[in-house]
Amino acid sequence: MRSIGYARVSTVEQNLDLQINALQMAGCAAIFTDHGLSGADFQRPGLRTALRQLKSGDMLVVWRLDRLGRSLIDLIETVNGLSKRGCEFRSLTENIDTSSSGGRLLFHVMGAMAEFERSIISERTKAGMEAARVRGSRIGRRPSMTREQTEAARHAIEMELKAVAEVAAIYGVHPKTLARLLRDPTKPKH
Repeated sequence: MRSIGYARVSTVEQNLDLQINALQMAGCAAIFTDHGLSGADFQRPGLRTALRQLKSGDMLVVWRLDRLGRSLIDLIETVNGLSKRGCEFRSLTENIDTSSSGGRLLFHVMGAMAEFERSIISERTKAGMEAARVRGSRIGRRPSMTREQTEAARHAIEMELKAVAEVAAIYGVHPKTLARLLRDPTKPKH
């Protein structure tokens, strides 16, 4: 059985060394990586390459389950897809090895726990945002321009016949941002 390793970090500041060392120690014949990519997206180049390399009888190995992905549905779909191709899956940290029935059970239990944890975090975040709204706090990023700035920009473009790009540069925004703000008179709310 040939082992193919896969490692991923979500941000460019993070380092892959720990994962790569663990995969090498596990005897992976090849290791593919994605640096600075979210686990929510299963169309990552390194992952796609690793999956293409796997042949019947091979095993995909990751350092930790969440390095493969964040979505329980996608994790199960990926591991089931491997199984249909005659391949196995192993997660070193959680000691999951789908070449055994206990490993398959543990994979599903761990995946369900991870999904449950993410759901709780999401619910807390939504509740916190709603509480902030009730208190009158503004949610989201700050508007690019105030209403007064938008109206001044409109005046410069319509009355002074200045180019959108020129006016956008004055306010430090992209011309497309300025054009969008000029089309939508309800924004910004300041």
